[in-house]
Amino acid sequence: MHTIKVIAGGFALLGVLLVLAPRLGIAGGNPIAFAVKLFIPLWLVAALVNLWIGVSRAGYSVMEELPIGLVVFGVPALAALVIAWMFGRMMG
Repeated sequence: MHTIKVIAGGFALLGVLLVLAPRLGIAGGNPIAFAVKLFIPLWLVAALVNLWIGVSRAGYSVMEELPIGLVVFGVPALAALVIAWMFGRMMG
């Protein structure tokens, strides 16, 4: 259940960035690409913090937590890349 909540948090962060990027005016010509480029490193840090908490506080080993960490990072990151690719094709 925790993993699903963390992945949902990733989608929420992506959604916030996709909504804010065009409104902030700092995105240049392609706010979707800007939002995704901002999301990927932010989400990587969040996923690594989640992995560290799983190892240090929940008592899992790194080898137990690593596959879950890859899923936690990978699912929202892949969705972000697909969104950037789809909007890039529609805009180009």
